[in-house]
Amino acid sequence: MFVNGSNLSLGKAVKWRMSVYGLYAAFGLIGASLASPLASAGDSPSTASLIAEVRHAFTINSKPIPPEIFRDFGDGDLADSGSIWVTVDLKAATGSNLYFDDIKQNGRWISQKKTNTKAGAEEETGYSYYGATENGLLVILASYSGGGSGDFITLHILDIAAARAFDLEGKIYERINLTNVRSIALGDRWNGEIRIEKNAIRVVTTRKGPADESGKRETMTIEARRP
Repeated sequence: MFVNGSNLSLGKAVKWRMSVYGLYAAFGLIGASLASPLASAGDSPSTASLIAEVRHAFTINSKPIPPEIFRDFGDGDLADSGSIWVTVDLKAATGSNLYFDDIKQNGRWISQKKTNTKAGAEEETGYSYYGATENGLLVILASYSGGGSGDFITLHILDIAAARAFDLEGKIYERINLTNVRSIALGDRWNGEIRIEKNAIRVVTTRKGPADESGKRETMTIEARRP
């Protein structure tokens, strides 16, 4: 009788454990089904690595990002007070026919030149990448010359993010969107220093413009933040 009771208790215990394990498995399946849409919405490893590359070196697939995107971000539009084009897909822009002009590097400056066939002038757009702030925003100092003596300098604060869309064949495509969060016009032929300090950008001006020969240093601190 004692042995039969022990066998009965053991059988109940085994059934209880099996039921508990079944509940764990069921909860695991439910958790996996809930987590899978979130996981698929995130960055794929290739997209995440490209974004990390842009933040580190401002290149994509080891290619320099076309400087002329900053012309289109408003640096070349001196007639309007604000940017009209504010976001560009870096994967589509790099190596595109739209930005086909030769890209050259001189020290830390990356530049492109385009000849305006109507005016016969040669416009040039360039930039220097200073790095990323602690909150992941990118800091660029850009220059634009429309072919005259002016060389207009602008500080750009940019954000980068992956975004899903459909390509021309209707397939899901991973964009890498670079968005111009803020532009600060520093002036014609500005000269000075740029330094990132956590989530702030320290701008030291040593020359405001072509007529400034004072040598006076002026410091401005700009908070790098998302709206």
